[in-house]
Amino acid sequence: MEPKSRWHMHRMGMLDFWYYNEQEFYFDHGHMLLRGSNGSGKSVTLQSFLPLLLDGNKSSERLDTFGTRSRRMETYLLEEDGDRDDRIGYLYLEFKREESEVYKTIGMGLHARRGKPLDSWYFVIEDQRRIGIDLRLMEDGLTITRQVLKNQIGDQLYTSQREYCEKVNQALFGFERIEDYLEAIDLILQLRSPKLSNSLRPSAINEILNASLRPLSEEDLRPMSEAIANMDALKDQLDALKASRQAASVILQVYEHYARALLQEKASLYRKALGQEQECRQQLEMLERTIADDDEQLVQNRKQQQEKQQSLELLQAEAADLEKACLAAEQVRSRGYKVMIAVESPQALPPELAQELMYAESIIFVPAEKSCDELPHAAQIA
Repeated sequence: MEPKSRWHMHRMGMLDFWYYNEQEFYFDHGHMLLRGSNGSGKSVTLQSFLPLLLDGNKSSERLDTFGTRSRRMETYLLEEDGDRDDRIGYLYLEFKREESEVYKTIGMGLHARRGKPLDSWYFVIEDQRRIGIDLRLMEDGLTITRQVLKNQIGDQLYTSQREYCEKVNQALFGFERIEDYLEAIDLILQLRSPKLSNSLRPSAINEILNASLRPLSEEDLRPMSEAIANMDALKDQLDALKASRQAASVILQVYEHYARALLQEKASLYRKALGQEQECRQQLEMLERTIADDDEQLVQNRKQQQEKQQSLELLQAEAADLEKACLAAEQVRSRGYKVMIAVESPQALPPELAQELMYAESIIFVPAEKSCDELPHAAQIA
């Protein structure tokens, strides 16, 4: 079940009271601003409702904001030099529950007759009927009597001020004890005193609080004492947190120095590694160029090897031919020697034959011997 919204003062009205014939004042969410010069009636208008209609106490000291007995309720109905000797007036205060259309109205009727005591009655209307809309307190320009009002609202009319005060508390405020409700009204009286700040001494504040506020029970004080204990615990925690924060700041400062030194060391190693990487890259580029040169030289060497292989094959072919020639020359020379031996001396040969033999030796034997002598050297070169 959701909690009910609060009551706010919504409207207050005067009928045939003081200088007013029929006057209404509206509140804005329980607030009202009365403006006017001194003596214009702001205080009288306000004191005619609050706290008068909250408890129905019409004593003179309650009507005067200064607490004097100079004002009497009868004077607001019958003027001393006026021509009226009998007058009935009404004061009412309408409450509205916030954010709803629920209304309750409290008020009082006053009957003043010159030379007789003031007669008064009270009402607390809780059946949603509203004055000026559902109920009329004036008929033919005259305010109605107590009996007429009773005929209209029935048992919502009260003649006892005490009974009325209890009903107002029950209907609107809900204090558990009527004494607590009256103490709250006394506090309102203290706070409405004019020029309160001029006499606002510590002793006066103490007197006001003692007179207006009821003593606190242990149940009332328990949450406060627990709150104070919690505040002490929170303060201890706060002090511990401050000490921890200070210690953490010291650790942070040391760690920052350590981290800075470590960062410098890592940066130095990084720069060194970066330099080594550059050197390695340069060496790698040199090695790649060397490999390229070696590959090119290898290609050239292979080409030269092929050329030398071809030369070797040619030399080998020539050597084979020379070897054959040498063998042939040896055979020829062997036969020639045999011929020369047979004839013992070339002088014994006919001149024509000796000349041909010498010519053949110069042509065949000498080059053949030279070629045979060069043949091993050529093979070694190949």
